[in-house]
Amino acid sequence: MAAVDPNRTITRSDGHRSLPKQSSYLFLAFRCDRPLEAGARFRLDSVDAVELARADTLRVERASEAGARVLRIGIPDPRVSASHARLEKVLGSWMLEDCKSKNGTLLDGQRISRASVPDGAVLELGHTFFLFREEPAGKGPDDLHGKQLQPAARGLATFSPGLVSEFERAVLVARSRVTVLLQGETGTGKEVMARAIHDLSGRSGPFVAVNCGAIPPGLSSDRGTLLLDEIGDLPLPAQAALLRVLQEDEVRPVGVSHPVKVDLRVIAATHRDLERLSREEKFRTDLLARLSGMALHLPALRDRREDLGLLVAAILRKHAGDRAANISLTAEAARALLLHPWPRNVRELEKCLAGAVVLAGAGRIDLEHLPPDVRSAS
Repeated sequence: MAAVDPNRTITRSDGHRSLPKQSSYLFLAFRCDRPLEAGARFRLDSVDAVELARADTLRVERASEAGARVLRIGIPDPRVSASHARLEKVLGSWMLEDCKSKNGTLLDGQRISRASVPDGAVLELGHTFFLFREEPAGKGPDDLHGKQLQPAARGLATFSPGLVSEFERAVLVARSRVTVLLQGETGTGKEVMARAIHDLSGRSGPFVAVNCGAIPPGLSSDRGTLLLDEIGDLPLPAQAALLRVLQEDEVRPVGVSHPVKVDLRVIAATHRDLERLSREEKFRTDLLARLSGMALHLPALRDRREDLGLLVAAILRKHAGDRAANISLTAEAARALLLHPWPRNVRELEKCLAGAVVLAGAGRIDLEHLPPDVRSAS
């Protein structure tokens, strides 16, 4: 991500930007034999065709050929042919053609000779997987290798142009005292985002996360960051108490008869529609106004599958430790991971891979090591 000035003034326009134009992207998602290696992102707006072929290392070349602008991607996969497949833009749509490769070209798990490529399609060449996406145009180079990603904090690495913008806003707001509201489905990583904001804030106190369904009375985290998870579940009486904390910067600890001033940064998270709850008088309008200093949205995993490779690598390192470097994936397992809709998001992905690591040991993760509902996607 580009460097961001943490002292820049945050304005209301930060949350109300005009929608950018759509761009076509091709993401290198997985190399089955080396799942820990970073992927890549290629913007296709300035090319008419993409040639996919075998190479000794990952190679990228943009050239002009007979008047056509061509992106050549060399793939270090012995199962990929010397001239394997070609993507070509025809009348505004992208077509994928197999170039008589030895092992064939698959689109969403189906072998093809020539086919139209829809948004979100999975391209499979040998044991290498690509993802095609139509997304809002973002900043950054046309060709971005995963090794070039420089996240500002743990958990803020992404290939998604839209999510890059949200992460940059998180960096901007981190050193302020603006209250942050994190929105997204359950399991999308809201606590990871909250912890990253705390790490970037420079605050000397601890990071404390509590579930609002069972928030203890008198909780405080002086000079720290308090994550109020599932704020939409907070009962109305507790909402009133929280509003006083936000307005007066003071709490009443258990056993103390008078309020105590605290330097407290509050981050709230929810998967619920607080505006709707407010209209239904189930959530205080004044508290919602206090919490809405900066709203950040975390997309569902099914909407950011371009980051699956980054997430899988991080999870394998976490659960396999020193053994992670020896782990590989079968093509069937990688295909299932990319095609499964992940209704429970990153949390479900982590549980899936944690179990697969145990079953596969330090070997190859196969389809049989994945849960039944994930296997069915392959």
